[in-house]
Amino acid sequence: MTDSAVYGGPIVTGEAVAVDLRLAGAGSRGVAFIIDIGLQYLLLILLILVADNVLGSLDSSAAQAVYVTANVLIILGYPVLLESLWRGRTIGKLAMGLRVLRDDGGPIRFRHAFVRGLVGVVLDRPGLSLGLLALIPMLVSTRSKRLGDFAAGTVVIQERVPSRVAAPAPMPPELAAWAATLDLTQVGDNLAMEIRQFLARNHQLAPWARQELGGRLYAALTQRIGPPPAGAPPWAVFSAVLAERRRRDIDRYGDRPAPARPATAAVPAGAAAPAAAAAPPAPPATPAPPAGGDGPFAPPS
Repeated sequence: MTDSAVYGGPIVTGEAVAVDLRLAGAGSRGVAFIIDIGLQYLLLILLILVADNVLGSLDSSAAQAVYVTANVLIILGYPVLLESLWRGRTIGKLAMGLRVLRDDGGPIRFRHAFVRGLVGVVLDRPGLSLGLLALIPMLVSTRSKRLGDFAAGTVVIQERVPSRVAAPAPMPPELAAWAATLDLTQVGDNLAMEIRQFLARNHQLAPWARQELGGRLYAALTQRIGPPPAGAPPWAVFSAVLAERRRRDIDRYGDRPAPARPATAAVPAGAAAPAAAAAPPAPPATPAPPAGGDGPFAPPS
């Protein structure tokens, strides 16, 4: 089974850029639907009460026509209007951190919202199918789509993901001696933060995204610190550099937060450049820590 079959494949934008987005599941979409349907019926009740007071003198056929029109405007107009004007969100989706996008990752327009809403009213709403026509396609499709999403060419993503404070990166024992000899002055705060975030959400990434992002960070890091010991997997190099960087900050500043590291100062005109420090002897090659089951950039679970 390919990665695309497991993860639904990346969303490819109109510029042919692959974007790895977190798809919304049936649970969060169900809660958003309950919020929206509750608001719709509340609006419908209020509209009927107003119509009764204002149009109470109408005959029964005219009143029935008004009620049918109000029903269509609320049940169909609510999602179509909000998703068109609010960039793919309704009140329920906003509460759950969801958003509707086109299949290419772009914002939806009126026609996408109208097709989704129309199919939703006709097929997806709980009725004779008890909502199964909406639930079953979401459970069996790789991108958790309902029938309205297939018809409109849209997908629902999770915009708001709960943040977790990651534990400090541990020092791999096999790389402790090597890390102690490193010159980390060229490893800036931005690069260190990117590596820390990469390790924290490593197992949430699709394999192709992990390989691409990990390779870029590994190249940027080794360009600043030099080649690591032979056989050391990239995830262990990342962890060793972060752990050593944190140890030096604690030794230098104690419990106080370390100040931001300034960029390398330029040598004034006419001044002699400082002599480069002698490079420490290369450490002996150490056995590589065991590689994770998800590739060289993922630590073992």
